[in-house]
Amino acid sequence: MSEPLTAPGEGFHPHLHDTPGPSVTPLRSRLHHIRADALDGDTAQTGGMRRFAAVSGRAVGSEKLWMGQTHVAPSTSSSDHHHGESETAIYVVSGHPEFVFLDDSGESPEEVRLRTSPGDYVFVPPYVPHREENPDPADEAVVVIARSTQEAIVVNLPGLYALPVREED
Repeated sequence: MSEPLTAPGEGFHPHLHDTPGPSVTPLRSRLHHIRADALDGDTAQTGGMRRFAAVSGRAVGSEKLWMGQTHVAPSTSSSDHHHGESETAIYVVSGHPEFVFLDDSGESPEEVRLRTSPGDYVFVPPYVPHREENPDPADEAVVVIARSTQEAIVVNLPGLYALPVREED
């Protein structure tokens, strides 16, 4: 029989109060329950959309993640924008929102439209200009968004165009 990989109190179930460690801020020492009716609308916005923060640095002390909802009214299009250094993951909750971006990988730039349905996911890389549209004349589209930064970065743009490739430092 081999030696156990962990001793009692180590590994997956450490005795957090028995071992000294770095001090933890109060927001980062407990779980947080954010109720649907407690989402925060005081976040970066883009015309044609309403963003609501659930998980953010300000709300729960997150350091590497932002998560919330976006609502796009019927027959509405957002402004063109990007999310800076954030990677963005989108989950479609309701409606059939469309995500539009410019693909400049070919001989000439081409506008691409991703038509989605509830249950679909979309990934938006950092600095990629895009917009969301809700072509449905009757129903709002709702998506859940997760970002790789603690706050919602939104850079509104005058048009949908490809940004120059950023050189890594």
